[in-house]
Formats: sequence, C-alpha cells, structure tokens
Amino acid sequence: MAFLRYLQSIIITSVCFSVVATAKNDSLPFNKYAFLTTHNSFAISEGRHSGLFSLVITNQDDKITQQLNHGVRALMLDTYDYKNDIWLCHASKGKCEDYTSFGPAREVFKEIEAFLSANKSEIVTLFLEDYVETPKGLTKVFNETGLMKYWFPVSKMPQNGQDWPLVRDMVASNQRLVVFTSKKSKQESEGIAYQWNYVVENHYGDEGMHSGKCSNRAESVPLNDKTKSLVLVNHFPSIPLKLRSSRDNSKGLIDMVQTCYGAAGNRWANFVAVDFYRKGEAFQAIDKINNG
Repeated sequence: MAFLRYLQSIIITSVCFSVVATAKNDSLPFNKYAFLTTHNSFAISEGRHSGLFSLVITNQDDKITQQLNHGVRALMLDTYDYKNDIWLCHASKGKCEDYTSFGPAREVFKEIEAFLSANKSEIVTLFLEDYVETPKGLTKVFNETGLMKYWFPVSKMPQNGQDWPLVRDMVASNQRLVVFTSKKSKQESEGIAYQWNYVVENHYGDEGMHSGKCSNRAESVPLNDKTKSLVLVNHFPSIPLKLRSSRDNSKGLIDMVQTCYGAAGNRWANFVAVDFYRKGEAFQAIDKINNG
C-alpha cells in the first residue's frame, strides 16, 4: 500500500501542519476514513472562565473554531454538571471545581454549530467523557445550540461491525454530527451512542506510547474485535508537554498508527488523538491514510 511505503520512507521534518478536510472521495463508508482528533480539545489557556488557569494543564493551543478550520474533525470533550449548567472541565472524581473549569459546554457547541452551518460537506465527531447526571442535561444543550439538526441517530449506527453509511449520504441527509458518550445509560435515555458499543481504543497516556505495543484500554474490547467498526488510536503522554509534542506527533505517532493497524486486525485508525495537534506530522499521517 502507498501508506506503508510512506511509513517506510517518511522523513520527519520540523513543526508544520496542513489543512485537511473530510476526505475528498466521499463515496466510501464513514468507517473507511481517518479523522484527526484533539485530546481534551477544550483544554486551552486562552479564554478560560476561571482566573486560575495556571493550575490546570492544557492540551491544545487553539480554540475549537480554529481547530475545526485547520482540519480537526473529532473532538474529545469532558462534560460535567456545574453552576446549574453543563460545563467542560478537566477534573477528577467526577466533580467540577472552579479551578478545573474551562467554560460552559454551550459555548463550544455553538462554535461547532457555526462550523457545520458554514461547511455543509463536513462531518464532526464528538467523544464525550461524560459526568453529567442531570436528566436530559446534555440533550437540552444540544437542542439550545442548534446541533440536533445535524444529529446522526443511533438507529443508523451499525450494531455488529458492519460498515457505516457512505459519507456522501450522511452529508446529503445533513446528519453530520456523530456523538459518543462514555455513560452507557445515555444511549437509551437520550439517544446518545454509548462509545464502547461502536469503538475500539488503545491505551491513552504513557501506557499508549510504548513502541511496538498497541493494546486496548480497560473500557474497550480487544482492538481486533471487528464487531466494533471504528478504531481510535491515542498517542499523547499522561502529562502534556508542548516542547516534546513535535516529536510525539511525528515518527512515534506514525509508528504507533502502523502498530495499531496490525493489532486492530489490519484496520487503519479512524480517529487519531493527539495533544498540540499542529506540532509534528499528525496531519500528514491522516492525509496519507485517506489518500495514500
């Protein structure tokens, strides 16, 4: 394959990035494409609601709109109940505090809606690490920010590893927002797809960066379980370090994508999650998977 030749011959260059939209060829099923994914997409220092931003580690430089405009197509967001609303936080033990809060989820959801409205052939995927207990709390925010009109319904998601609908059909039906939650009950109560019914995923953090090793995280079935049709590859350290992200997102990332290809039963990653996405070769890897 062209991508394998690319992996063998790639020369790691300095910091760079390119704009990569949904694959130009839209005639294949959704699960036959790769999408650059930002880990803790909301965790940026600029625009924090709390003045204590220095106490919380950040993972990205750009706001959500910039990420999407640059070519990111999947976002990892942590959702919490906070201040009688739904907020994005980077907390522990399921409780958002002022010093761990980044802002109301509706602000980011509005950015996503504006992008989808302006880019009518693009698909965006959300992975929600979900700590929201308020009944219909997430649904309310999705409704209020206009995102429900783009909703891709659970009823159209394949249950046993079959192919997803064609990208062009998803676009034609305007069902261009794919949302997964980590909370199992939300699939039945709110129609938000439970991630582990559809996705396999490798370890995150330092455990997911061991050269030559790609094993599933605890919540996921083994990567080669083809009853799940989507593959997510994490490649970021437990403690994000911007100064090393160019290296992390270059040869190490390329090698891990190849390692996980074999571990996932010869399936390329559909989602590749990184910190500081503009550093290194992340865009080039995605482009080669889609067009190589």
